[in-house]
Amino acid sequence: MLKYFCILLLIALGFFKKGSGPSIEKSVLNPSLKYDSSEGQKKLAKLLSHYPDQKSWELRKDSVRQCFLKTMGINLAVKRNDLKPVFHSKRTMDGYTVENVAFESIPGYFVCGSLYKPLAKGKHPGIICPHGHFYNNKDHFLQDERGRYRPDMQYRCAGLARMGAIVFDYDMYSYGESTLQSGDFKYHETGFALSLQTWNSIRAIDFLLSLPDVDAKRIGVTGASGGGTQTFIVTALDNRIKASCPVVMVSATFSGGCPCESGLPIHACGQTNNAEIAAMAAPRPQLVVSDGSDWTKTVPEVEFPYLKKVYRLYGQSNRVENVHLPNDHHDYGISKREPMYRFFAKNFGLDLKKISDKDGGIDESSIRIEKAADQYVFTKEFPMPAYALKTHDDIMKAFYLLQSGN
Repeated sequence: MLKYFCILLLIALGFFKKGSGPSIEKSVLNPSLKYDSSEGQKKLAKLLSHYPDQKSWELRKDSVRQCFLKTMGINLAVKRNDLKPVFHSKRTMDGYTVENVAFESIPGYFVCGSLYKPLAKGKHPGIICPHGHFYNNKDHFLQDERGRYRPDMQYRCAGLARMGAIVFDYDMYSYGESTLQSGDFKYHETGFALSLQTWNSIRAIDFLLSLPDVDAKRIGVTGASGGGTQTFIVTALDNRIKASCPVVMVSATFSGGCPCESGLPIHACGQTNNAEIAAMAAPRPQLVVSDGSDWTKTVPEVEFPYLKKVYRLYGQSNRVENVHLPNDHHDYGISKREPMYRFFAKNFGLDLKKISDKDGGIDESSIRIEKAADQYVFTKEFPMPAYALKTHDDIMKAFYLLQSGN
């Protein structure tokens, strides 16, 4: 195991700092990009030819899954450190509560986020919400408009909580409060970010399951864009997820514009693509939301029929759904949140009436949008522990040391 750790660490120090994909700022949507449906169809037809039945698909899925874990340096069997969760500043809103939360995904590294809960007592579904790479048009680095602080993230999490779910949204690596430890946003644009934030998503599930009021049989995940990538990757790797909703990301021809999505050669694993990764959710319920202005424009005629065929191997083709919004853009706006709410209401028994108006439409007007500072876990009043890791290199070393089992 020590030899394995040393090899991974050398790779990390030499490769992960730079990544291998375009920067986030270069990955903004380009209206001139063409996503050829015939190219996607050819890729998916070739993949389908390798698994004509459920047994061959399961073998394929396991092979790709193991390759992912090896490429990202993740060892699911390793003894996991104590989460040592931190909770404070609980606020009671209209129909839900919000609390600032952090836990240690690896010794000395804290995943910071907001925990949303319904007011009702009892067992509730748990849903993790990874964020994507959306910015405002004025300032790409305005904290109130980035990552988990975005209004659309708050609407999504609070809406699900009002319906009866316990929801956790959290910083991707070197985003938000994570930069307090990594030191710079630039480290998000690395292949290492894919490894660590995937591990963080797995540990976020551990965190939810550590809460006495979370129902282990109803664990879900939803995210858009880069958060959509996290959604189908963690669903492919962790069978504890029972329902998933990747938004504006499932594509047979696009692998992600940030190295935190495609900066490691995971798509070289059996020459896979994001549509096949999404298919690895089968036969668990899945809603794919797509739009007409990005790489998901071909989903209705290319990726969704492919997903149906994979689900059909289990006799469960009705468990995968697609809501396509041809006049929409690349976001997680209300038009996309509405079908997501209905999907989780159906599959997790949530109460849709809690966010519906008298005509049955979605009404989020009772949700309070907070400033980023209200959601900070670590402040002068609540300082980060002195033993916390303080550099990107220290975080990488700790991650690979943990994964090596030492």
